[in-house]
Formats: sequence, structure tokens, C-alpha cells
Amino acid sequence: EGAQTLKEWKEYAFLLEDKLKLQQQALPVVPEDVAEWIEILKTKGLKPLKNPETYGETGFTEETLQNIVFWISEHQEDYMRAWLDGYTVEKPQLFYLRDELTGQFLAKDNQFKNEDRYFFWTGADPLAHSIGTAWKLTFTQQEIDSMQTGSYEKIEVHMEDGE
Repeated sequence: EGAQTLKEWKEYAFLLEDKLKLQQQALPVVPEDVAEWIEILKTKGLKPLKNPETYGETGFTEETLQNIVFWISEHQEDYMRAWLDGYTVEKPQLFYLRDELTGQFLAKDNQFKNEDRYFFWTGADPLAHSIGTAWKLTFTQQEIDSMQTGSYEKIEVHMEDGE
């Protein structure tokens, strides 16, 4: 009986050790939309593998829903680990766009909510100064791809530069 108890105790100790190792692994990194998707499903009490395309009421665009489905299909293990253990949200790489001819930066005026209006930034150098929130001077690669940017130099934003 003592040997059986010792055997069960060892099995339990190994199980706890494995669980501790799992917890010490880095959390999976997921895109913002996938993180939001996980939170919506959990809030609604739904299962992790519910088809995102059936949820138009989430407010996601059709394109975003397709991106979520594609990401989940390409990263199934990370998705399930994120669902069970938590996750870190991926921060997209941001870029400044500097006109190659004039050296001025492309800026989006945040005061226009219903349309995108772009201008040349004529204020302080955004690489060296904070510019506030009225103007957006940093763009994701996806945003850049959707614009007709012309001849702009992409300059990576480093975390210490801010967003």
C-alpha cells in the first residue's frame, strides 16, 4: 500500500512539474484582431473553433474575418494555446514615410473621422519630437500598401520613438 501511495505521489509530482514547465513557456503572440476575436467568443460563452465567418455582429469587416480565419488555420497550435493559457498581442511594425524629394513626412490629419486626408508634415521633426494626437505620422505596412504613396522612404519606428 505504501509503494502504491509513493507511486501515485511521484506521478502527481511529474504532472505538476510538466504543468509548471508549460506555464513557463512564453505565451503565443497573436494579431490584434485574433486577440479581440478570442475575447468576443469568450464573452459570449462560445467555443474556440466557432467559424468567425458566421459572426457578422462582431463588427469585423469581411476582410478582417477572412484574415482571422486564415491566421487561425495557419497557427492552430498557437491559437489553442492562446485560448487556454493567454497570449501576447502582436504590435505591428510602424513606419514613417519621408518624401524622397522634399524630405517632408507624410501625415494623416486625425480630425477628419469620415475620410483620410494626408498632408506633408511641416512641424518639428517627428523622429526627434513628440507630435501629439491630432496628426498621425506612423503607418503599418498594411496601411502603406493600401495607399498610393509615390516615392517615400520607409523609416522604421523604434519602440522608444513611441506610436
